[in-house]
Amino acid sequence: MLEFDEATARVLDNAYLGADISRRRRACFDALAPVPGESILDLGCGTGLLALELSRAVGPEGQVTGIDPSDDMLSSARERCAGRDNIRLEEGAAEALPFDAGQFDKAVSLQVFEYFDDMRPALRELHRVLRPGGRLVIGDMHWGTLCWHSDHPDRMEHMLRIWDGHLAERCVPALLPERLRECGFAADRIEPVTFCDTVLRADGLAALMIRLISAYARQKSDLPPNDVKAWVHEQEKLAEQGRFFMSITHFVWISHKV
Repeated sequence: MLEFDEATARVLDNAYLGADISRRRRACFDALAPVPGESILDLGCGTGLLALELSRAVGPEGQVTGIDPSDDMLSSARERCAGRDNIRLEEGAAEALPFDAGQFDKAVSLQVFEYFDDMRPALRELHRVLRPGGRLVIGDMHWGTLCWHSDHPDRMEHMLRIWDGHLAERCVPALLPERLRECGFAADRIEPVTFCDTVLRADGLAALMIRLISAYARQKSDLPPNDVKAWVHEQEKLAEQGRFFMSITHFVWISHKV
């Protein structure tokens, strides 16, 4: 898994304000359809961007509760959400939520389930804390949709295999319908959000992934540093030549408690 230390949190905090990540967050926001007065759980709230946006939507009579296992992430979230009386942030695990049964009207989780070896404990806890009929929105990448051009396909394949090591599950969107049903939810619909970058935009998802993948490869693999540097350099050169291409699809599942 990725280690979300303070430095990583700062990188993500800046990158998540970019156009691509904002669009992904907006897709989850729209699928959740928050209204004034609702109580909403943000599972894996990270640096608090979605929680802050939801807090504006539910208004002063509503409540947004964010929970995350990373103290560094929560520190950033607390700084961002300071002064918002209708946001509550807690440290905790998805498999043992510190909340009452039926406490929330809705729940959302953005790019969290790919880190679970087994999605069912978290889903059962979400089922417990949602009211009957409560909406659950889960957004995750399907890493099998990743298409990334390189003149050195073997090296690219190797880098992406290394990157797979930070995940517990590559194909969350494909597996969710069955897991949701097993845990008492009805899967209502799925909405794809496709990202495609051909110019390596500074605020784009591809630029963020290059930074994260190269850092992960240096820290977690035996790949020589010069090979990692060569991979990064090739992608930058392809962009300069107008030959850059990366595409991946994020999927948002909307379900409800039955």
